[in-house]
Amino acid sequence: MADRLTQLQDTVNQQAEHFCNAIGIIQQTSYPSKFANFDRTGSQTPNPSQPQEDYAQLFAQLIARCAKDIDTLIESLPNEDSSIELQNSSLKRLEMENQETALDLEEVVQKGELLLEKIQSALENIAQAQLDMQITLKASLQ
Repeated sequence: MADRLTQLQDTVNQQAEHFCNAIGIIQQTSYPSKFANFDRTGSQTPNPSQPQEDYAQLFAQLIARCAKDIDTLIESLPNEDSSIELQNSSLKRLEMENQETALDLEEVVQKGELLLEKIQSALENIAQAQLDMQITLKASLQ
């Protein structure tokens, strides 16, 4: 997962895309303005063959949702008020948790190694028993 600043940058980029797309749709679907003393030849209306959707509502929702996401990400960033003592205490707490977890991991690894030794010993006993049975079977057949 990306860090908060990367998420914020991605969301700001997405907001910029929404604005650009909204302006593009407005340009594509809007009617041209008439200027006095200016004659323009050519099509004066947008292409009516395209279905008219409620683009204003769609882009308003996208832009509002994206703005809310940006606000949420900004609020989740650490404050500048965060003192060095607070950061150091947080680091010490994380180091202690890390040490405790490392001890737990070592214990689990030791238990796993003991279990592996028991399993290997049992497999050796089984293999030896099978060999002994084969030797006994061959001896009894001769």
